[in-house]
Amino acid sequence: MRREILHVPVDGVTRVEAVDRIAGFLDGSGSHMVTTPNPEMLVAAASDSAFLRALQNADLAVPDGFGLIAVAKLLGTPLGERITGVDCLLDICRLAAEKHKSIFLLGGGEGVAKKTARVLEERFPGLRVVGAESGGIVDKKSAVPQIDTGAQARLIAVAPDVLFVAFGHSTQEKWIAAHLGRLPSVRVAIGVGGAFDFLSGRVRRAPRIMRALGLEWLWRLALEPRRIGRIWNAVVVFPYLALRRKG
Repeated sequence: MRREILHVPVDGVTRVEAVDRIAGFLDGSGSHMVTTPNPEMLVAAASDSAFLRALQNADLAVPDGFGLIAVAKLLGTPLGERITGVDCLLDICRLAAEKHKSIFLLGGGEGVAKKTARVLEERFPGLRVVGAESGGIVDKKSAVPQIDTGAQARLIAVAPDVLFVAFGHSTQEKWIAAHLGRLPSVRVAIGVGGAFDFLSGRVRRAPRIMRALGLEWLWRLALEPRRIGRIWNAVVVFPYLALRRKG
């Protein structure tokens, strides 16, 4: 069932249900945008109308973040379970390998997408990666971000079935919402934030026990103290805004 928190749609699905929905997208027609809303994204969307509109375009919005799950429960609109961007990416790659669908990795730092592609090809034998490149965002602050024209031409030429975009939240969702209609081959497009960094080994993911306890944010803060502002938005500002809106 679809919920709405701070005007952002979030689907109350389990990971299994999300996989089933995405499998249907891959087998069907048309292009579908998948998002992974988390507390930080909802706070950002509250003051960025273009980002909010992009999130509202989602055909499937899987809940990411224990804070989101907890606040949704307090609001009386419980969600299914937390589904991280990394896990969603892996599930889609498994489906793509099984269904002989092709994928394109767009974003990340220099060389990160290519390294991620090699990791995924090893993990999912038969997976067809038809492109992997940073994309070179030209203007991140624009309401409609643009990528390097060469990267865009190559993306259109190889006609992937699945598109993973790692430009960081807001930029990636705005870009997908603005450009998906010009990519007729793409059945599923999803913004995956820092997933390429984790999968390529550029950034160490939190130990499984910390992820299970909802403490991944603490791990990221220890690795990157400069994230303190983003953590504050996720663990303090988001609950305040969401619960105040209810009242």
